[in-house]
Amino acid sequence: MTILKPQEIVNQRYQLDRQLGQNAGRETWLAKDLQKENELVVVKLLAFGGNVQWEDLKLFEREANVLKQLDHPRIPKYRDYFSIDDRALWFGLVQEYIQGDSLREYIAKGHKFTESQVKKIAIAILEILIYLNELSPQVLHRDIKPSNLILTGNEGEAPNIYLVDFGAVQDRASAEGKSFTVVGTYGYAPMEQYGGRAVAASDLYALGATLIYLLTGISPAELPQDDEAKIVFSDRTSVKPHFLQWIQKLVEPTVKKRYSSARIALQAIRESVQTPLPQTAPPAPLTSMKQSSPVESSRFSSSTRSYFPPENSNLQVSASSTCLKIIMPPRILTLIGSWMVLGLVIAFASPVFPLIWNYIAELVNVFWVYIISALILILFVRLLVGVTVSCLETVTLEITEKETRFMSSIFGKTSWQVKVPTSAFQGVEPQWRMIEKRNSGILDNLIWSASDHNEDNSKKVNVFLWLNGEKYTLANDDIRPTEVNWLIEVIEEFLHDIRRK
Repeated sequence: MTILKPQEIVNQRYQLDRQLGQNAGRETWLAKDLQKENELVVVKLLAFGGNVQWEDLKLFEREANVLKQLDHPRIPKYRDYFSIDDRALWFGLVQEYIQGDSLREYIAKGHKFTESQVKKIAIAILEILIYLNELSPQVLHRDIKPSNLILTGNEGEAPNIYLVDFGAVQDRASAEGKSFTVVGTYGYAPMEQYGGRAVAASDLYALGATLIYLLTGISPAELPQDDEAKIVFSDRTSVKPHFLQWIQKLVEPTVKKRYSSARIALQAIRESVQTPLPQTAPPAPLTSMKQSSPVESSRFSSSTRSYFPPENSNLQVSASSTCLKIIMPPRILTLIGSWMVLGLVIAFASPVFPLIWNYIAELVNVFWVYIISALILILFVRLLVGVTVSCLETVTLEITEKETRFMSSIFGKTSWQVKVPTSAFQGVEPQWRMIEKRNSGILDNLIWSASDHNEDNSKKVNVFLWLNGEKYTLANDDIRPTEVNWLIEVIEEFLHDIRRK
């Protein structure tokens, strides 16, 4: 893939200024439009080929097509779409640049949002969702989260909320009768979205999860859940009961229990407040957002965060502002189970071995019988040792501001490791596998039906790490799609944080 650099001009028009984000095969740049008096724009680039698949290109083109049709004052305007074939095939999407910080960045700086501010932010986002949901065909964003909500406005001015990054967008017409791609962010995307059944209420769930983050300062993925999979957060905030209940309805795990549309949710929140807000009321000025107390900043920068993986997961993740460590512990139970199955197979098959030996000895020379048996035994032992070592390995990924270490150890002793500068950590992406439905019997059909696959029979089974141009697999064995999504979100958010420093 061609490496892009600042000051480089793409499509003979856009001069790259600085990189805003990067993932495997994708780059986002702040650039100057040389044909419009150096006006600042955002250029999103996709390098087709290699680790970028057709599904990635389909999502990229869908984002461009949908943005082209949108016209809302708080959605970045579409400007241009182009392709470049210069040693590598690039696709580019250009849109309006919104100057401001994301809500996630405000929280990271130690800012505390008040209940009134969060309520006004909620209303502003609902007004955007009403516009999207009432288009024909209906448009679903599918990735509402704090980092995709930009707050603008200088001190003393009334700020506005902008909804950005339509990379996961779906219009209902394009979804009819077609396979889907799993998109969204773990903790913010509801379960029906992972099954390819996103509806208008799915964006409302993401909005509710975002409001929880603003009130608690904790990602919804790290908050506990009750027996009904509801996010438990009421003990971490002191908002009024009616507002608390309104948010809880937004994040109901069951779609039918949520508000069915953004308009109904907006009506409910306006009816619940003691002083109704006018229809066009802008969010209240947040004049203190640009500053945070030294105590808060110090506490944030030095604290260690504990992440809570998906349910029934043994992944271990912890992070401070300067270091992220992910540990994949040994799979002892898998190893014990494998040895038990092997023992049972040997026990049941042992009476048959002498009969097979005598039968083969009658057909060929005894010498060749010994040779073939020795080769089979060697291959079997190598396979058994390989499986055992793999189950006993502890895989660790440690990312700091300067260096990334990816290593494996057995009983505390490092067996192999890769060290690269963190600047050479090019991104992460899921590993996909096709799940085939075999028609050989009832058991095969039951196994296929129970597997967590998409409509196109694909599923996420692992995480690829792109380190200095090389691709590595994070886990030794398959992991669940929810674990894949969660790990990718944790790694991408940490890399985003340290690269902005």
